Amino acid sequence: MSEHPTHPLPSYLHSDDLGPWGIYLEQVERVTPYLGKLSRWVETLKRPKRSLIVDIPIELDNGTIAHFEGYRVQHNTSRGPGKGGVRFHQDVTLSEVMALAAWMSVKSAAVNLPFGGAKGGVRLDPRNYSRSELERITRRYTSEIGAIIGPNKDIPAPDVNTNAQTMAWMMDTYSMNEGATTTGVVTGKPVSLGGSLGRVEATGRGVYVVGCEAAHDAGIPIENARIAIQGFGNVGGTAARLFYEAGAKVIAVQDHTGGVHNANGLNVLNLIKHVEERGGVAGAPDADTISPAEFWALETELLIPAALEGQLNEDNANSIRAKIVIEGANGPTTPEADDILRSNGTLIVPDVLANAGGVTVSYFEWVQDFSSFYWTETEINHRLEAMMRAAYTSVSAVAKEHKVSHRTAAFITACTRILEAREVRGLYP
Repeated sequence: MSEHPTHPLPSYLHSDDLGPWGIYLEQVERVTPYLGKLSRWVETLKRPKRSLIVDIPIELDNGTIAHFEGYRVQHNTSRGPGKGGVRFHQDVTLSEVMALAAWMSVKSAAVNLPFGGAKGGVRLDPRNYSRSELERITRRYTSEIGAIIGPNKDIPAPDVNTNAQTMAWMMDTYSMNEGATTTGVVTGKPVSLGGSLGRVEATGRGVYVVGCEAAHDAGIPIENARIAIQGFGNVGGTAARLFYEAGAKVIAVQDHTGGVHNANGLNVLNLIKHVEERGGVAGAPDADTISPAEFWALETELLIPAALEGQLNEDNANSIRAKIVIEGANGPTTPEADDILRSNGTLIVPDVLANAGGVTVSYFEWVQDFSSFYWTETEINHRLEAMMRAAYTSVSAVAKEHKVSHRTAAFITACTRILEAREVRGLYP
């Protein structure tokens, strides 16, 4: 019998330009030696279970017909229904959605949630369309992917340029097509439609919890710890407020409008008000302007990239003097920067663990929708913090056992759980 070669790359991707999917494959390669007998199943991780590309035709406000390209990728559902956001962005690609779906598989398993990984996207710049046009795009997209989503199949959520209103339109469209109100088909909904209390702050709160755990492990007191944060939206702003209230010194913040710095610590509550009024941190009172290069080179205990992908790279990694990096954003550190930072003694708490607070409270929302019984915000925050601490402790133990980075440890933990489920389920038919 001749051996059949393995083909880890789908035919619709080009090996010379894999995009974000290439980064994910590299991460899988790094973790494979630690999977033991489960490594015979590792090719499962290198192929999405299902990739759907849809055409979204709508009538624009001016009467013309426009077509948009949409995606929904389900990477793995061995441990439960797919879970992952939907982003509206002009640069969305299939490679990006595949990688984000795969990272959702890893994230869900790292925190031990009963979900697989999925992701969706529509190629458009939402700033160029009216609210009514965005509603029509959302509803048609939902109808086109309706056959593969559902509360027991795949549960979308908000992501880049989508929000609670988007989820309300998606839920309503799916419900109309099903002929019954189905609140559990999406998470991140308005509370009035079965959304969960605590969901808005969940990702930032998770960043705060694992940041405190990592600092404790490193012997760094949170009180007076110096923190720099890139991104001051939902994630970065919430984390900044929680650290500030715990007595830490947020000495610098950078966003799309610029960077601000105060060596004695910024007044985070005043900064939040400034951002609400001005749309960004630039020009904040009691703060000096700081360049991007100066921001990354600040000496801090904690650095929290909570904005965009690829911000910590081989160009700036050697200038970073933070003791711990807590990844609030998805994919803020390139593999090259990963290696440089680790060799320089910087601890990185990876995105698949650090920013898993959002999907954790999405899980709570899903459970509440099924039971039609809702928890208080205090209960939700308590449950979130307990799950995030448990996940960090588990990943930390694996990192120490194998003498690997926390990122590799998170992948070992998650991929082991995913492939154990794959193996015990077996192959059908």
